[in-house]
Amino acid sequence: MPRIEYRVYVIELSKKIFTENTKFRLANPQFNGVLECLYVGMTSKTPKERFIQHKTGYRNKKGHKLSSSIVQKYGSYLRPSLYNHIDPLPTRHQAEQMERILALELRRKGYAVWFN
Repeated sequence: MPRIEYRVYVIELSKKIFTENTKFRLANPQFNGVLECLYVGMTSKTPKERFIQHKTGYRNKKGHKLSSSIVQKYGSYLRPSLYNHIDPLPTRHQAEQMERILALELRRKGYAVWFN
């Protein structure tokens, strides 16, 4: 059985999210409108496969929604230049930690960021 690896990825969001989504705006009080709005996630799939799942409103076999409605509505495209430096991670826990680290790092740089 092949070993599962997890990847962290970044999706650029339409700036409309900042005016239309109060939770997003409140999560990003530092945002000054200069840089982009982003979604940071992690996956055991390729970032491209995961982006497609978000945009199509993917549900698992049990019917649970596994896509972000924020990405479905506002997601524009992947931003590999913001995550390609991060190697695949061996565990889900490590990927979740890296997702948080990257999201907070991007916020500090002035991006508006949403992550789980």
